[in-house]
Amino acid sequence: MDKRFPIQSHTVAGCEVLACLPGRDGHETPLLFVHGSFVGAWMWTSTFMPWFAAAGYPCYAVSLRGHGASIERERIDWLSIADYVEDVAAVATWLETPPALIGHSMGGFVVQKYLERCPAPAAVLLCAVPPQGLAATQFHMLLQKPGLMLELNKVMNGGMASLEAVREALFAQPVSDALLEEFRAHMQVESQRAIWDMTVFNLPLLPFKERPPLFIAGAEHDVMVPPFLVQATAHSYGTPAHIFEGMGHALTHEQNWTHVTETLKQWLDSQLP
Repeated sequence: MDKRFPIQSHTVAGCEVLACLPGRDGHETPLLFVHGSFVGAWMWTSTFMPWFAAAGYPCYAVSLRGHGASIERERIDWLSIADYVEDVAAVATWLETPPALIGHSMGGFVVQKYLERCPAPAAVLLCAVPPQGLAATQFHMLLQKPGLMLELNKVMNGGMASLEAVREALFAQPVSDALLEEFRAHMQVESQRAIWDMTVFNLPLLPFKERPPLFIAGAEHDVMVPPFLVQATAHSYGTPAHIFEGMGHALTHEQNWTHVTETLKQWLDSQLP
């Protein structure tokens, strides 16, 4: 982590919000990062947030309710995607300046639902659950990686996946055991209700009335949201898909993660004033 840009902690509407801010000459538009299933705002703090802060962007990451240090962890199974959208909306309002949104995996799905009702200057969907829902992802994993699916179900039931399962699910490039242990130690249960929302009950309504510029990206070796589903998302929104070669689902922590941030910065700089 870049010590020039320390992580600050706030609480907004009961949700943990982590911030990493540039110096006086920061960009006018903040970035709001939205995490995926099983994790929290912490996933952005060692890589993307300090990198973008050094590039001049004020960075904020929300732990959706039931995650990280946010409220309602004890009733996470009852939390819906609509609840998560409310959390993002509360933080966006608190920021005053409308943020550009960067959502990963489930966070990308939450961003799509947020955009149905709220404006944003730009949005990035990274390895996002597609607007068609989780069914194709689950079926693909059941056929291609049944053992991995069983391991991840351990986490859903409050258990712990093996280190090898964490590696297989998230990484395609070499990764240290220490980083795998860090991910495994932070992984937590996810809302069953939110999973059902993403499967069938609360899919995004297409098209958005006023769609912001979208950057849709995936990873070549992602076993959670494979490239063909990223292509389906891009096709749904009428925009190209960018597939990062040689990477897995955890684009934020692969060895070449700075290639992702550099690509995103180039696109954000072109879209934001």
